[in-house]
Amino acid sequence: MKVIVLAGCIIALAGCRADTTAPTGLLMPTQSSRSQWGPETPKFNLEVVLRGDDGFGLVKFRQPNDDARIINLDVWVRDLAPSTEYVLQRAADRTLDGVCPAGGWLTLGRGTTPQSITTDDRGTGRESLFRDVSAFPVGTTFDIWFRAVNVATQAVVLTSDCYRYTISQ
Repeated sequence: MKVIVLAGCIIALAGCRADTTAPTGLLMPTQSSRSQWGPETPKFNLEVVLRGDDGFGLVKFRQPNDDARIINLDVWVRDLAPSTEYVLQRAADRTLDGVCPAGGWLTLGRGTTPQSITTDDRGTGRESLFRDVSAFPVGTTFDIWFRAVNVATQAVVLTSDCYRYTISQ
């Protein structure tokens, strides 16, 4: 009887194993990123995951439903070098092929003013950034990806997968 119970527990636990394979290609927003911030179709809001050899980050990329067309970028990083400055950069293109560009990096900040993200003594940092996209027509869609760069060394420490974003009204 104990063997049957033990075998049942092993089978149940094996079914709970997380899939650790990295996605390939274009990622769309998750269910948790859909909210009062924007309509579900097309995808106006993103939860961008940043990964690196020694760190992790999240960018909550939100565009409120108003006429301002401002994207809020709430950035959180952890497990990076303590007391160090980083910047968040993005590269985007309008060729909707699920392949993000390798160049054309723009440092993000508060509007057009770049803003660094400084980690604390444990290697964690937070910053609220924003970007005005009113120069682009509503409905403009981009393939977009992000990276975090160490300001002092210019080393890329975190990167995201390629996402697709559409500017809303």
